[in-house]
Amino acid sequence: MPSTPDKLVIATRASRLALWQAEHVRDRLAALYPQCQVSLLTMTTRGDQILDRSLSKVGGKGLFVKELENALLDGRADLAVHSLKDVPVDLHDPFSLAVVLEREDPRDAFVSNDFDSLAELPAGAVVGTSSLRREAQVRAEYPQLRVEPLRGNLDTRLAKLDRNEYSAIILAAAGLRRLGLGSRIRRLIDVEQSLPAAGQGALGIEVLLARPDMHAWLAPLASAGTTACVLAERSVSRVLGGSCQVPLAAYAQMQGAGLFLQALVAEPDGSRIIRAQASGPAGSAEQLGESVAEELLGKGARAILAKLGAAGPSAA
Repeated sequence: MPSTPDKLVIATRASRLALWQAEHVRDRLAALYPQCQVSLLTMTTRGDQILDRSLSKVGGKGLFVKELENALLDGRADLAVHSLKDVPVDLHDPFSLAVVLEREDPRDAFVSNDFDSLAELPAGAVVGTSSLRREAQVRAEYPQLRVEPLRGNLDTRLAKLDRNEYSAIILAAAGLRRLGLGSRIRRLIDVEQSLPAAGQGALGIEVLLARPDMHAWLAPLASAGTTACVLAERSVSRVLGGSCQVPLAAYAQMQGAGLFLQALVAEPDGSRIIRAQASGPAGSAEQLGESVAEELLGKGARAILAKLGAAGPSAA
């Protein structure tokens, strides 16, 4: 294996946020390997093309990675950069999640031109979100509000808000900040009110499992703390067969040398939310996630998963 790469190609979606993420990784790699030529291969995925239906109805977030994986397989690209919450938790050979970078703020953001918080919205106000996870948590606490689907890239979603199609929308704070749109955030929503999705705010780099050279070259980009947190979070999702069909949240925080993990499974209408939490050593992140998932199942999550037609724990 050569000690340093001389040329690398990054596969990325063509949206503005995806390009920012790929360019961020490109710049990090260029700083590590100044002699290396790092370029981007941009493409449009099926997830970007299907905008008239919710992700839960068209195949889930895996639609955002398939075309990028094909570029890895046929040699057009060496690595693919993803928002980690878009990467399926059951990633198998021939693919590998090589590294997880340090994450941005994982919280959800309340965005509105007229109101400062969900609590200020009048009864019947329309809240837009692309996520069943967010929808269930909003419906549980604010049943008087209307929650409507919101698809499209970040700029498209903000444009719909500005056209007064929604009173407010909920977006990931990380994406807004990465694109210099932090001023659009009226309020960051506490994790107790809107628990984040597994991996939210983190970037993951996918490569072929059979490329040990890529694993070695990318290793310096990894964040040990973020990696431990998202391993625990994704472990919850994997045990529960998590998909876009399931309102599922998992969020871990470093506490000294350990992790504190919170997770929930909800009915889509917010009528029931099952929660679990636990602490454990960072070195046992996946086992911590599994134990929290099992607690959720024991509290009744199994019935919700079955009703929603999710794969459930048999997919673990």
